[in-house]
Amino acid sequence: MSAIDPATLTKLIEAELPELIEIRHQLHRNPGINFEEHFASETVQRELTRLSIPFRAGLARGTGVVAHLGGQASQAIGLRADMDALPIKEENTFNYASERPGFMHACGHDGHTTILLGAARVLAKLAKTAPLPRPVTFVFQPAEEGGGGGDLMIQDGCLDGSLFAPPIAEMYALHGWPDLPLGQIATRVGPITAATYVFEVRVKGAGGHAAFPHFTRDPLLAGAAIITAAQSIVARNVDPLESAVVSVTEMHAGTTFNIIAGEAILRGTIRALNPQVEKLVTTRFIEVAQQIAAAHQCSAEVTYFPPHYPVTVNASEPVATLKSLLPERVVEVAPVMGGEDFAYYSQKVPSAFFVLGLRPGPDRIPGLHTPRFDFNDAAIPLGIEAFCRLALRV
Repeated sequence: MSAIDPATLTKLIEAELPELIEIRHQLHRNPGINFEEHFASETVQRELTRLSIPFRAGLARGTGVVAHLGGQASQAIGLRADMDALPIKEENTFNYASERPGFMHACGHDGHTTILLGAARVLAKLAKTAPLPRPVTFVFQPAEEGGGGGDLMIQDGCLDGSLFAPPIAEMYALHGWPDLPLGQIATRVGPITAATYVFEVRVKGAGGHAAFPHFTRDPLLAGAAIITAAQSIVARNVDPLESAVVSVTEMHAGTTFNIIAGEAILRGTIRALNPQVEKLVTTRFIEVAQQIAAAHQCSAEVTYFPPHYPVTVNASEPVATLKSLLPERVVEVAPVMGGEDFAYYSQKVPSAFFVLGLRPGPDRIPGLHTPRFDFNDAAIPLGIEAFCRLALRV
């Protein structure tokens, strides 16, 4: 049960919305990718200073920020937002479109950051009138998009109480979701996002003239065979009731039409929801790549690049808490094969990752990681409400 009257909480949130929406638009105009989220970090620090909320900055290679409000309980609740953008050229033409060519907030982290700032505003206002029921630690994290910023924030002490005591006992984060209707929240107990690997396969052969292929050992042909054979790993090695993905997304080789190259490079990703399946697929991928290359008289060197995001696993108690606070809003969601570095937090403390509906009507809207995506400002109030209710429950 929440410690605040719902109508009062709604009024507090509504009072902050005009300024928060302007902040969200400013963040959208000024995107920063992994460890370059300087505008977002400075915005967060400026807001926290204005609110007189203690914070530590310069974390996770420079742009991470952790803030804290005291409370009555002996352990804190953690609320997290990611701040980074993506190297995508924006195609939107509204007046707050990205002003940094080739980069945009195509995953909605501008919305996530704004929601957490909104929760900080509301909770700071309430803390002036009465002690909060529990301490609240706000984690503004860089580099979710493949940089492992969550892991670095943990290494820098965001969870264990070394930055702000007491330590975090439970953790929550949200993500805007274009396929979910506005006004809904979706989550589940157990795996919700997949473990992720980024791979590179360097296929080496012997190049030569395209007119005389019998004098070569063609790495492009071997690479194409590896791509085809890799699809059999999930189809013929993984239990059909389990989930896994092998996607080759890049192939680079050659310089002109009449030369067979001596080397080809394949890149892509492997995903799984089960640690045993993750091990099976990553092991089999190396075996298949090397043996298919050998069959073509080539060699294959497989590299998995860090970070390897773990599976994000939601604990039962935090999910039950969220459902009890917003029973008419929360629905069940199936796990997805996308990766999410909130997984690092969920490995350390009981956690719940949930998605926030962005779709305003029956028609689909631009999806995540696309040039026309934009976080729906109308979803901001429910995101703030969810975070505040979690922090204020008694």
